[in-house]
Amino acid sequence: MVVKTRKHKSDLAILFSALGLMALGLIVIYAIGPMRANVLNSAYGADYDPNYFFIHQLISVGIALAAFFAAFKIPYEKLKKVSKWVMILGLFLCGLMWALSLAHSSMVKCELGACRWFAIGSISFQPAEFLKLGLVLYLANLIGRKKEEGTIGSLKEFWLPVGVMSILSLGFVVVLQKDLGTGLALLAIIVSMILISGVPMKQFLIMIAAVVVLGVGSVVLSAHRMERLKTFFGGGDADASYHVENAMLAIGTGGMFGVGIGNSVQATGYLPESINDSVFAVMGETFGFIGLFVVVGVFAIMLFRTLKIAEHTGDLERRLVVTGIFAWLATHTIVNIMAMTGLMPVTGITLPLLSYGGTSILFVAFGLGLVWQFSCYTEREVNNEDTSSGRGVRRTYHSSRRRRS
Repeated sequence: MVVKTRKHKSDLAILFSALGLMALGLIVIYAIGPMRANVLNSAYGADYDPNYFFIHQLISVGIALAAFFAAFKIPYEKLKKVSKWVMILGLFLCGLMWALSLAHSSMVKCELGACRWFAIGSISFQPAEFLKLGLVLYLANLIGRKKEEGTIGSLKEFWLPVGVMSILSLGFVVVLQKDLGTGLALLAIIVSMILISGVPMKQFLIMIAAVVVLGVGSVVLSAHRMERLKTFFGGGDADASYHVENAMLAIGTGGMFGVGIGNSVQATGYLPESINDSVFAVMGETFGFIGLFVVVGVFAIMLFRTLKIAEHTGDLERRLVVTGIFAWLATHTIVNIMAMTGLMPVTGITLPLLSYGGTSILFVAFGLGLVWQFSCYTEREVNNEDTSSGRGVRRTYHSSRRRRS
C-alpha cells in the first residue's frame, strides 16, 4: 500500500452537522424572536415586528448557505492569491470602525461602551468576523511559504510578519473594540497554526509565556474584566452575576426534556442577549438536558471531523487553514457553553451557526465550506499493484483508517 492524495468524496458529516445546526438555530429564533421583539419594544419604544428576527435570520442562513457552497467550489489556489488582501481589508475595516466611533458616526453601532459593528439602517456588519477569516488565510499562506523557503523560526523572516499581523489583529479587537471573546478566538487561531508550523519548541514556549503575560495584563488593566472575574469567583456585585445566574436558571428549569418550543420564560426579558450569546441557555430551557446533549454531540462530531481532516491533509498550507478554522469554531463553542454553564466568566461570544447574527453565521459557514472542500483531498491508501493505471487506482481507493508507517 502507498499513501497518495487524490480527489475523493467529501466528508458528509461536515455538511449535515452544519445544516442541522443552522436549521435548529432557525427553530429557536422562530420561537423566541417574538419575545425578544416584545422586550425591545417595551424597553426602548422600538417597533419590531414579531417575526423580524426570524426573517432576518432566515435571510442570513440563505446567504450563509451560498457562502458555504461557494467556499466548497472555489479552488483554494484562487483564494490563496488574495489572502494578503483579505487580511489587509479586515484590518482596514476594524481601523475604520474605530475611527468612525471616535467621530461618533451613526454608521457605527456601540453597546455598553464597546463599538463592534458597522450599522446601515437595519443591516449590521461585524468586521472582526471578517478579520478571523483573513487571519486564517494569511497565516496559512505565509507559514506555507516560509516552510518552503526553510525560514520557519527565523526572527526576521517568520516571527516578524507573524508577530506584526497578530499584534495588530489582537490590538484592534481586544484593545480598541474591547472584545475579549473574539480576541480569544483570534489567539486560538494564531497559537494552533504556529504549533503545527514546525517552529522549534523552545520558541513556541516563549511565545506562550508572552501570550500569558499579555493576557493577564489585559484583564488586570480592565475594570470591567476584573469585575467579571470577581463575579466568577463569588465576589462582585449582584448586577455582574445576573447574566450567568439567569442562564443557569434557564438550563435548570428545562430539566430533562425541556418546557417545549415557545414556552421559555427566561427569553421574555430575564436572560440578557437571549437570541445571541445566551442561545445555549434558552435551548436548555426549551429542549432540556437531552436537547443540549444532542446539540453538544453535533458540535463534537463537526469538530472531530474537522480535526481528522486536518490530520489527513497532506498539503501543509491546507492543513493550516483547517487547523485555524477548527481552533476558531472550537473556541467559540467551548467558551460560550462554559460561560452559560458557569464554568468560566461570561464573555460576549456567539455559539456558531446557532446564535442570531448574519456576520458570524456567514463567515463560519464560509470557513466550514473550505473544510468541506479540503475533505475531498485527504491522504488515502491505494494498492500499489497497478498504480500506473488510473482505472486500477480508482478501483482500490479507500480511506486510510490506520496509522501510516
